[in-house]
Amino acid sequence: GHGDALPAPSADLAAWSDALLPTLPERAVLCGWSLGSLVALDLAHRHPERVARLILIGATPCFVARSGDAPWPHGLDAATVAAFNASFATDPAGTQKKFIALQSLGDAQRRTVAAKLAAALADTGHERAAGLSCGLELLANTDLRALLAEIRQPTHLIHGAGDALMPLAAAEWLAQQLPHARLTRLDDCGHAPFLSRPQDCAALIAESLDD
Repeated sequence: GHGDALPAPSADLAAWSDALLPTLPERAVLCGWSLGSLVALDLAHRHPERVARLILIGATPCFVARSGDAPWPHGLDAATVAAFNASFATDPAGTQKKFIALQSLGDAQRRTVAAKLAAALADTGHERAAGLSCGLELLANTDLRALLAEIRQPTHLIHGAGDALMPLAAAEWLAQQLPHARLTRLDDCGHAPFLSRPQDCAALIAESLDD
């Protein structure tokens, strides 16, 4: 879900970022998870004066694997993602359950993580389906690799070693490309380490805020 706020009704990353911008303090520390990391990176790039620091959990600059002139091996297969997105139109509840299963893979606390993620989706009704569908489109279509060198805010990447949705290799590459980034790897964690190791994640976030 997206909390109490409906997301921007557009599969455009800038629209989602701009919808959040008025709610931010003047010099914000942004903590983004998964798709939220893409939003945070976009805000840092387009509005650097408003973003002091980034904390990115389960992040990738590009969710889908790509070939051609700019190959990207650290993403999910494009056909698999397209089929997944298409299934959401006919069976949103079933698709969300599959998405939860992917997010909890590779985690020593897999059942606990899956249960907590499922509880977070309990408030998603028909009115939120369009926004969630837009989110899936954003994941499929966004590629921020070319912008990373221009994002100069200090960035702390926190990533589960067993993340099956956004591989650790994507975060390692991201840490190398961002000018001022460091990566903390959490073993025995999947895509939602803040649910399986909340105290460790809280300590890492506090450490970033104290830097």
